[in-house]
Amino acid sequence: MIVVMRTGSTEAEIQAVRERIESHGLQSHLSQGAERTVIGVVGQILSNLQTELERLPGVAEVVRISKPYKLSTREFKEGNTTVKVGDAVIGGSEPIIIAGPCAVESEEQLMSTAKVVKEQGAKILRGGAFKPRTSPYSFRGLGVQGLKLLAEAGEKFGMPVVTEVMSPEDVGMVASYADILQIGARNAQNFNLLDAVGKIDKPVLLKRGFSSSYEEWLLAAEYVLSGGNSQVILCERGIRTFESYTRFTLDLAAVPAIKKLSHLPIIVDPSHSTGSWDLVIPVSLAAVAAGAHGIIVDVHPNPAVAKCDGAQALSFENFHNLAVQVEAVAQAISRVSTEVG
Repeated sequence: MIVVMRTGSTEAEIQAVRERIESHGLQSHLSQGAERTVIGVVGQILSNLQTELERLPGVAEVVRISKPYKLSTREFKEGNTTVKVGDAVIGGSEPIIIAGPCAVESEEQLMSTAKVVKEQGAKILRGGAFKPRTSPYSFRGLGVQGLKLLAEAGEKFGMPVVTEVMSPEDVGMVASYADILQIGARNAQNFNLLDAVGKIDKPVLLKRGFSSSYEEWLLAAEYVLSGGNSQVILCERGIRTFESYTRFTLDLAAVPAIKKLSHLPIIVDPSHSTGSWDLVIPVSLAAVAAGAHGIIVDVHPNPAVAKCDGAQALSFENFHNLAVQVEAVAQAISRVSTEVG
């Protein structure tokens, strides 16, 4: 349910509506746009609440939302949500590049990669400190040491950093080092973890689960939003299908579909979806052309010896080629992009 306030409604009227909602044990979420103010109502709603709210001063109308996700829908917020972190704005007209090693392996590997991706126009540095792996015998990251290296690299090169958090207990610790917390595909429906990141004041990058529908994905985002954290970035990273040539099947239709359904920004992960470095550039270009607000790619100084997902990592030369071509596509479809060094 959403409460649409009249144009010119006062702060006192808005607060009175919120207090009435919360007096019933419900949550109220405020969305103030240029043209209208909307209050979202979340929780088990009583049948007579709509009539009760409609009678309050300043209320224009009360609308029931038919979709199971309430706060991520365009019915709640017509305009696009933008997430600003450092100098990067995710959700605006400019498609941004997030780049870095899949896993932090050493100071030398991370610093050299951060330097190159920064020079070539990447706005955000990625790197895994805790790596959820299918096999327990695979490299699973440097842990806290990796977080410290990421924070150092971010400060040295003036880039916000994004890294994955895997358990509710680690949220506070990871948030003390990272600017954006990533929820990976394996944890896309770890509801305790989603609740935990919903209580912090830092952006959350939410990857789509291996087999999640759009509705399930947006409901996962709803956990974060309902906790009070409005800084959610969605990431399409491929889903499981019968096709085995690529690592996963990238659902490129998710970009325009999610933009139609939701106000949240959406980026694409061409590295984990394809699993092959030679497919990363064409898929990245397709994502930008489809309207993605950005891409997140793996980059490594020497992919052949990478401890994690080397087959999908771009070399420095290939990353330069990617950045140049992304710029060209963005300009061709009248989307302003970063300048490539």
